[in-house]
Amino acid sequence: MDLMWLKEWGDDALRVIYPKVCEVCGRALTRGEDILCLHCNVDMPRTNLHLDNFNTIHQRLAGKAPIERATGYFYYYRDSDYARLVQKSKYNNRPVIIEKLATKMVNEIKSSGFFDDIDMIQPVPMYWLKKIIRGYNQSEVLASAIAKEMGVEVADCLKARRAHKTQTRKNRVERWENTKDIFKIKNATVLNHKHILVVDDVITTGATILACCEEIHRESPTTRISVLSLGVTHLQ
Repeated sequence: MDLMWLKEWGDDALRVIYPKVCEVCGRALTRGEDILCLHCNVDMPRTNLHLDNFNTIHQRLAGKAPIERATGYFYYYRDSDYARLVQKSKYNNRPVIIEKLATKMVNEIKSSGFFDDIDMIQPVPMYWLKKIIRGYNQSEVLASAIAKEMGVEVADCLKARRAHKTQTRKNRVERWENTKDIFKIKNATVLNHKHILVVDDVITTGATILACCEEIHRESPTTRISVLSLGVTHLQ
């Protein structure tokens, strides 16, 4: 008990000297808050798409690969404070933001059964040169955080065959062309008869994640596929 009291006292002292702040509004966080203050956590525009068996993600991923479950944690509006959570994690070398959001997401939606019988988590791969330049693949960070919470493994069965230009500011047709034939299966046998959760940080048109899913389905048609992202846009 004394050690616990000492730890709490030390944490409180550190918060005074080096206060942690809400990544959305900048308020100082209090004990029990992490990444987001209570106010911003309540106001986060959660999608609750995991409760809909055929939602907007299913609709935009309609193609050659059958998608079983699909969800995104919150609605991603490009210039919103919540969108900047993802932007800071990607471009300001802050992967811890994705890790914390992933943990929150899993704990909030796992009781719905969304993660039931998922065997592996497959991140959307990043071209090797781009990964070196950025320092990490944000989708791998997301996949690892989810896998840790769920007690499953992270798959490494896809690779990006080439670099593709950023999807930002591209229209829907340009996004599809940008991701055409970009991914390749590395070891299809690992995926056979498994239920794979393919994850990415943000789903917009769905072109990138669908390209992954279609490659998986083409090389391993016995694989069941579900998808997840932190952010999901409203299609214009």
